[in-house]
Amino acid sequence: MNNDSCCNKTKIAVYAIAIVGSFLIMGALVKIMQSRVAVQDMNAARGEERRKNLIAVRAEADQALKNYAWQDQGKGLVRLPIDRAMEVSLQEWQNPAAARSNLISRVEKATAPAPKAPEKPSEFE
Repeated sequence: MNNDSCCNKTKIAVYAIAIVGSFLIMGALVKIMQSRVAVQDMNAARGEERRKNLIAVRAEADQALKNYAWQDQGKGLVRLPIDRAMEVSLQEWQNPAAARSNLISRVEKATAPAPKAPEKPSEFE
């Protein structure tokens, strides 16, 4: 029995050394891979992409704020530059009652629902 417990202890020691050795080998392999593979900085690429997008958004907003354009041509809505819109507002609001009624009519026109599409007639009619 003494011989059998000695073999068991030897087996356990061999297994423990094998497990620890496996972990050490894996750690060494990870270190070697880290030193050989260069990691790219993803934040730099994302930062550059965001900077380009910000420039594009600001250019589009600047274009919208400083130029005339159709907001909705079907309803006859035009987008004005800010300076011109402020001038028109000051001129209109010289008479507040007329400006208020004009504003209400323009809001109703802008928010009016689209006309209903004509229904398709039945093929049996």
